[in-house]
Amino acid sequence: MSQTSSTVSGAATAPGARPVSSRRWWTLVTVALAQLMVVLDSTVVNIALPSAQADLGFSNGDRQWIVTAYSLAFGSLLLLGGRISDLIGRKRAFIIGLIGFAGASALGGAAGTFGMLVGARALQGVFGALLAPTALAVLTTTFTVPKERARAFGIFGAIAGAGGAVGLLLGGVLTEQFDWRWNLYINVIIAIVAVVGAAFFVTSLKRSGPRPKLDLPGTVFVSGALFALVYGFSNAETDGWGSPLTWGMLAASGVLLIAFVLWQRRATHPLLPLSIVLDRNRGASYSSILIAGAGMFGIFLFVTYYLQASLGFTPIQTGLAFLPMILMLITAAQLSTNIFVPRFGPKVMVPIGMTIAMVGMLYLTHLGVTANYAVDILPGLMIMGFGMGSIMPAAIQTATLGVDGRFAGVASAMVNTSQQVGGSIGTALLNTLAATAATDYLASHIPPTASVGAQAAVHGYATAYWWGAGFFAFGAVLSALLYRRRATAPATGETAATAAATSPTAEPVAAH
Repeated sequence: MSQTSSTVSGAATAPGARPVSSRRWWTLVTVALAQLMVVLDSTVVNIALPSAQADLGFSNGDRQWIVTAYSLAFGSLLLLGGRISDLIGRKRAFIIGLIGFAGASALGGAAGTFGMLVGARALQGVFGALLAPTALAVLTTTFTVPKERARAFGIFGAIAGAGGAVGLLLGGVLTEQFDWRWNLYINVIIAIVAVVGAAFFVTSLKRSGPRPKLDLPGTVFVSGALFALVYGFSNAETDGWGSPLTWGMLAASGVLLIAFVLWQRRATHPLLPLSIVLDRNRGASYSSILIAGAGMFGIFLFVTYYLQASLGFTPIQTGLAFLPMILMLITAAQLSTNIFVPRFGPKVMVPIGMTIAMVGMLYLTHLGVTANYAVDILPGLMIMGFGMGSIMPAAIQTATLGVDGRFAGVASAMVNTSQQVGGSIGTALLNTLAATAATDYLASHIPPTASVGAQAAVHGYATAYWWGAGFFAFGAVLSALLYRRRATAPATGETAATAAATSPTAEPVAAH
């Protein structure tokens, strides 16, 4: 940022409040690197799976655990990671998360056996669950001036939305040009840069008052609930919805989640104060992020399959095919946060983004066994990118808006939890629906020739796109109903600064 911006921000600081750090934009760069690393790891390893399987010799049935081990640990421990960052301090938690994630990545890259690789991936998930909410909490407590906060969250939201597609491209390049192990080693390089940035630019804030205790029963309940939920949907993807284990895990998740809510109502030091999620705007944001995450998997999963299996694209070509979508997402994110969200608020922007994403998904339903990328695929991807770029910044910014600084970490963890759960639900549901549609198509077209098989696969993808469009349509209606009117009406810089000065932890309250 220019010196002018810094001066303006500083001028808006009330007497007695902690000055707005002049290093805050370097803090954003550092946080963005950490977020990119975590988001990348959700997709970059997918491209490397065939090569890793050939190298380590594990079966097709075991292959899913390379992905599932990460998602299980990550998804089930996010709220705990967010709360730990509240308790031990953002800077310390951030650096621990970076070092741990880098170490786990190095271990995975050096893996000589399937078990070692799965263990490393689970360890990545553990440290990712600490790193991801801490990164967002750092952003929440660093940017309190409304206009700058919007810009920072616009960049963060663009990274959150585009990271998956970048992972596909990077995974293809690293696998083809180097070795599958570099899909893990690359994290070490990113983490080293981020640790140096954190040491210099992330501010360490002192806590005033007694340190609250960790809610151990709440931690057990919610971690178990999230583990069972993610495992149940992952099992549905592989064993189908008729599996007793699938329904057993989902039922256990429901029971544990109810126990968690009941406990939070009486806990002295709740892991997740219910006021955080019961606020209409934050509740709307968390649900929008979940629905958008579920719908997005229809793009990354099935378009990737379609490009490679049906059209014969290489991994690098597949990654490049998603680049226009990323550019549109980044463009929309900047327009949204700098122009549209301040003017219209999330009540307008999130439903519009959901509707645009729905149109992009519907565009892809016409794809056949053969297609022209520029005419048949590119417009749908670009529309989807613009829609996601309109949803994510507004939803992520509002999800942490007005949260007491003491709970910024756990509120931020809810953003990642929503996205992770949405991805798990989307993957399981859309994959099952696509597989069922393909099977039904084959059954109605006898004999099942190679041509019929190709058409059945495409028919399955189209079914997933239709359902993905339905997710976004539901999200548009729900967000329009839940968000309050004029929720992001800007307040003065003095208001934010005064809130920072009166925060019991001496950390700024993320409010306009």
